[in-house]
Amino acid sequence: MTANNLKFIGATALLVALSASVMAAEPVTPKLTDKLSQLLQQEMRSVQSAMASIHTAMVTGEHETVATSAQKIHDSFILQQELTEQDRKDLMSAVPEGFVTLDKEFHKLAASLAEAGRKENTNEQRQLYDEMTRNCIACHGTYVSDRFPGVNTGKN
Repeated sequence: MTANNLKFIGATALLVALSASVMAAEPVTPKLTDKLSQLLQQEMRSVQSAMASIHTAMVTGEHETVATSAQKIHDSFILQQELTEQDRKDLMSAVPEGFVTLDKEFHKLAASLAEAGRKENTNEQRQLYDEMTRNCIACHGTYVSDRFPGVNTGKN
């Protein structure tokens, strides 16, 4: 990935995060079915574990672990899991477009991070990891504020 591509991805993620943080949004958690809530929580636990693993691997130069863990995040994308048609309808009616945009961007960043791991580019890994973290904060502060009231995205 070239420096210009990385800058474009970073700028895009930042714009998405900033636009999401200024929008008034109701938390999506109460609107989810029990099944969708459980799937999202399962995905988030997996992401949390992988992000911790990635951080440790980055600072110790374990590029293969960065690549593997980032790929796991990319592959956990809930909208690509096997959901019934009704589950998909329920999900789309429960979450606003901005939530979907942030989620897609996050998983796209994870794929880029996996590639940076395969290229053994620590600086690029750090930059992408930072973008993913900003994405998490924007999403949690905007769409899951009922679960994470301490996340302040500057919209208050």
